[in-house]
Amino acid sequence: PDLRDKYLSLCPLGTAAAPEQELLCIFGTGDLGRSLGQRLLQTGYRVVYGSRRPHSCGPLPERAQVMSHAAAAQSANLVFICIHRENYDFLETLAPELKGKVLVDVSNNVEKNLYPEANAEYLQRLIPGAHVVKAFNTLSAWALQNGPSDANRQVYLCGNNAEAKQAVSVVATKLGFTVLDRGSVSAAKELEDFPLQLFPEWRLPLRLAVGLTAFFFFYLLIRDIISVYIKEKKDISFRIMVSLANKVFPIVSLIMLSLCYLPGVIAAFLQLYRGTKYKRFPDWLDRWMLCRKQLGLLALGFAFLHVLYTLIIPIRYYVRFRLSAITVSEVRDKNRTPEFDTTMAWRTDSYYSVGILGFGLYLLLGITSLPSVSNALSWREFSFIQSKLGHVTLFFCTFHTYLYGWDKFLRASSYKWYTPPGYMLCLVLPSVVLVLKLLLLLPCVDRSLTRIRQGWERTNPDDDSRKSLLT
Repeated sequence: PDLRDKYLSLCPLGTAAAPEQELLCIFGTGDLGRSLGQRLLQTGYRVVYGSRRPHSCGPLPERAQVMSHAAAAQSANLVFICIHRENYDFLETLAPELKGKVLVDVSNNVEKNLYPEANAEYLQRLIPGAHVVKAFNTLSAWALQNGPSDANRQVYLCGNNAEAKQAVSVVATKLGFTVLDRGSVSAAKELEDFPLQLFPEWRLPLRLAVGLTAFFFFYLLIRDIISVYIKEKKDISFRIMVSLANKVFPIVSLIMLSLCYLPGVIAAFLQLYRGTKYKRFPDWLDRWMLCRKQLGLLALGFAFLHVLYTLIIPIRYYVRFRLSAITVSEVRDKNRTPEFDTTMAWRTDSYYSVGILGFGLYLLLGITSLPSVSNALSWREFSFIQSKLGHVTLFFCTFHTYLYGWDKFLRASSYKWYTPPGYMLCLVLPSVVLVLKLLLLLPCVDRSLTRIRQGWERTNPDDDSRKSLLT
């Protein structure tokens, strides 16, 4: 017989019995247990639930069985423990049924250091004959029900038995997740702390944003509102809501954007000074560089608020009243309309145009930082957008602010109580970053930095006359 006949004889259509689907057990019928069971059923597993009240445990996924805890434990080799640690005590009575079984602990605590030992370690102590694996605790019920996405593809696990971890890894992989083995069950406490972390990468950027916002708000409040009231006895406190806020937001946005690119510049000069890329950066610089994405997204948020506040300027009562009052006053007192100022027209159009371009590039940087977009880009494309276009964005936004100031820095009236305007203060940092970046782009400096990043090292840094880094 030919090859086709051999294949047909080995795999006759319609006669081979389908392999029996593996049965998995779940203790717990809450949101997480139901979502996990639904995903397992969709993946092709059979699911049995263990419940204290098998006949009144609420709605469960179709095709799932419900039994008592003891009966369910006996029917499957792998058991998901989807119950709180406070309810673990009854499991000790099921030690004979759970002996030799793989127990997947998915529990978490409500706060850190609530117990002296991890939940998985406590479970292993309760049932020493079972193989406890900590896994799936970093996933929410929503993530399990809707499947993995860019934000939650990973399943962390740990355990003392390699075969038990392999069995759990197979299940997680079939569900579409990527498994990361963190070692023995002693790592369970670290895994249980993961879901309790509240924006750990955002803490420093948020503190900076709040601190900068508070500082410039009170600084401008004193300069623009309180000083006018003290000197001229004029109450313009209504300007706090829009005018003052629309000064604070762009100032904080520009400073935060500068803080995104300043650590990269500092790192480059450190590498030039050391003559190697193989020395660690200081810890503060490492932490700073790791939160650049969050700094940039917060900067984009402040820029977006600045755009929204600017768009409502023409419809404000104060603006409409002042425009009409100025027009009536000029017609009445001078009986003529003011002449068209070409210089002012160039200034304002340039100011708005550069601002629009800067905000457009801002949006491009924010979009490419999304995981779904960045995953579709090569490293060279991502680096070009985030680094090259990022510095171009910083230039446009800085130039936009310079156009806003124009020649105001020459006027004595701009320095109320001998303090500079807020926009002048915010120009210091981006100007420094751009100047330092220009120095790094000089051919002699760029060539040396490229060699260092390709692995070249200065063997004798003290002998600058014999081996100069910049040659």
